[in-house]
Amino acid sequence: MRLPDEQLRAGHIPADVYRQIPPGTNVHKVVIVQEAPRSYKGPIVLTLVTTIGAVTVLIVLAFVVKVIAAAAVAVISASGGISYTLNRSKHK
Repeated sequence: MRLPDEQLRAGHIPADVYRQIPPGTNVHKVVIVQEAPRSYKGPIVLTLVTTIGAVTVLIVLAFVVKVIAAAAVAVISASGGISYTLNRSKHK
């Protein structure tokens, strides 16, 4: 019995708990309630939701910037303010 939970399962009362029991109490009828182990499900789900939300916002933002840039280039080139050509000359 090296761990405290092994002692509690075997029915032994640790000294620090034993000192807190009022005098005259029948120690054979003392029930020790242990705290439940911590659940990590909540923080993990919160991290996943935050990450997925951030990625979604970045993808939507990139799409909106792409649409705005394409519209701006189309308007400027249609009005004659900007033009670009592809020159595929063959030099030997």
